[in-house]
Amino acid sequence: ADPLCDGARPTLSAQLLFGLSRPDGGIIPQRAFDRFLAERITPRFPDGLTVFSGRGQWRGPDGRRVHEAARIVLIVTGATPEAVAALRSIQEEYREHFAQGAVGLVLQRSCALF
Repeated sequence: ADPLCDGARPTLSAQLLFGLSRPDGGIIPQRAFDRFLAERITPRFPDGLTVFSGRGQWRGPDGRRVHEAARIVLIVTGATPEAVAALRSIQEEYREHFAQGAVGLVLQRSCALF
């Protein structure tokens, strides 16, 4: 038991950061993202997750700031090697499926009480 959690369960808090712009200038449709969520993410984390809409920015190869719509998926799960491997697989599958240069993954140790 982690004394810092004070009765809450030690967990892993993961944020997956998905851009919705395609390299060809197109946009990933909401239905396509929803299908990816239903088929690739939810089965791996069936206990629950939260999806946020966002607006991201990053520096392009030419040094200019690029803005794009984004989806952030927050998953609170057990801190296991299997969970991290599943998150890495999701990251790579989205990158390949939607021709993305990168998919962000932020991992933090956390405490959760549901």
